[in-house]
Amino acid sequence: MKLASYWHETAPRFDAAVQGPPGGRADVVVVGGGFTGLSAALALSKKGAQVVLLEAERVGGAASGRNGGHVNNGFAQDYASMCARLGTERANRLYRSFDAGVDTVERIVAEEGIDCDFRRTGKLKLAAKPAHYDKLARSQELLAREVDPDTHMVSKAALSEELGSDAYYGGLVFGKSAGMHMGKFVHGLASAAARQGVRIHENTPLTALRRTPEGHAVETPGGRVLARQVLLATGTSAVGPLAWFRRRIVPVGAYIIVTEQLPQDLLDRILPRRRNATNTRNLVNFFRVTPDNRLLFGGRARFAAPGPESDRKSGEILRRDLVATFPYLSQVRIDYCWGGLVDMTRDRLPRAGERDGVYYSMGYSGHGTQMSTYMGTVMADIIDGGPDRNPWKDFDWPAIPGHFGPPWFLPMVGAYYRFKDRVS
Repeated sequence: MKLASYWHETAPRFDAAVQGPPGGRADVVVVGGGFTGLSAALALSKKGAQVVLLEAERVGGAASGRNGGHVNNGFAQDYASMCARLGTERANRLYRSFDAGVDTVERIVAEEGIDCDFRRTGKLKLAAKPAHYDKLARSQELLAREVDPDTHMVSKAALSEELGSDAYYGGLVFGKSAGMHMGKFVHGLASAAARQGVRIHENTPLTALRRTPEGHAVETPGGRVLARQVLLATGTSAVGPLAWFRRRIVPVGAYIIVTEQLPQDLLDRILPRRRNATNTRNLVNFFRVTPDNRLLFGGRARFAAPGPESDRKSGEILRRDLVATFPYLSQVRIDYCWGGLVDMTRDRLPRAGERDGVYYSMGYSGHGTQMSTYMGTVMADIIDGGPDRNPWKDFDWPAIPGHFGPPWFLPMVGAYYRFKDRVS
């Protein structure tokens, strides 16, 4: 079991980063080399802007290269609950922005000729208990009527057509969802941005940021860039002068294992339609088939920060969950195991806008691939003076009480969710 991201290990390494320290002037400095930052930088450069992108580690090294490979439409939350909380019109507007996110990924893949195995597989949300199926069915009826007719329910009796497991009680299919190879998408997106003239600096963290009469002075360990505008696309970054954002985001560990390559007939038994799959537990599991015929299986295995020991322990937990779901995979070898951080907001909805003259987009809360790519293009339009299409502009963003640094409260949160999974 290799403690490394499958996406990193099976994609080309980006090799067009600028060598040497950053300096000079730019129209826009983008901080963060994940999907948000790369898609924003690409879009801005196509508008004629001079763009510098600063990445603290490697391009796609954080959440964009450590996720489950899903490009899903729909909320993480129950749609009916979102309508009750926000009103149907507003909930539908937000729901359509997730649809637009999947469309944006597909468009960029086609326009830039990115070979990343993008495919509209659909998503299967599995009911972990009979009551969960009833709740999904009520939501699907509302969804189909109000905003997404490309959804349908699958009963427990018919579930074998979708899943080779007796662990669930039916599910809800979202037909618009997709999957792809995240590492290859990152490589293609970064390469496209570099071709357009974006100066990408890896291993270059933001260390200070201050206003100037002309805009902003962006400091790094190696040099300073003077920029008219700045976009923060950093997610859970613990580096740099971002204390205001850190009080509003909780970095939660997510862990993933990937099996050895599996024969076609076994994959046809596991996921006959090759959909992305997730379940209704609070401590969620998610899985899919990779482009080279492996099973990827992940979840919130432990409420602990990723690292070699934590990843190893989480991998063993996920292996037990995998076998509990698919007992006939008990002898399958696990080839990859890794962890990453999900930047959770309190309500599990993203935040984007402008604060003190600095633009930002972050907090995707586990639905990042499509929304981050979409929001990169949206923020590029806004920075360029275009119409404000930001779906999150009217959301307030109070600090999380008691959250000033490392999330000391996560073990208690984990215990609470384990209790909820047992009783509800």
